Amino acid sequence: MNDRTDGLLSWQWRLYPDNHCDRRNLLVHALTVPLFQSGTVLLATSPFTSPWMVLPGALAVVSALALQGRGHRLESEAPVPFRGPFDVVARLFVEQWVTFPRFVLSGGFARAWRATRNAGASVA
Repeated sequence: MNDRTDGLLSWQWRLYPDNHCDRRNLLVHALTVPLFQSGTVLLATSPFTSPWMVLPGALAVVSALALQGRGHRLESEAPVPFRGPFDVVARLFVEQWVTFPRFVLSGGFARAWRATRNAGASVA
């Protein structure tokens, strides 16, 4: 499962549905991916707008990732361990900006939501 000969995007996309089946985790991601994205925009633009945006940007990114980490504990299949610090940054950034939006737009999120048959299924 850790073979990435076809690249990070393809590898992450191939594994994504298996790590995003729990309805509670899907809800966590639906709420926190925009939070992460907002935080990274604040961090990236703060040198040009206001240095004070670094703190809320960093807080948004860290909060989103912490909540997603808790959400992933609800999944029956754990994410593949990270290879190192660069892998952490690359995988998380790609997931937030490419893979999750692609999952939503391709209908994967809706399919996973409908297919949920766990305790969280009665939530919504």
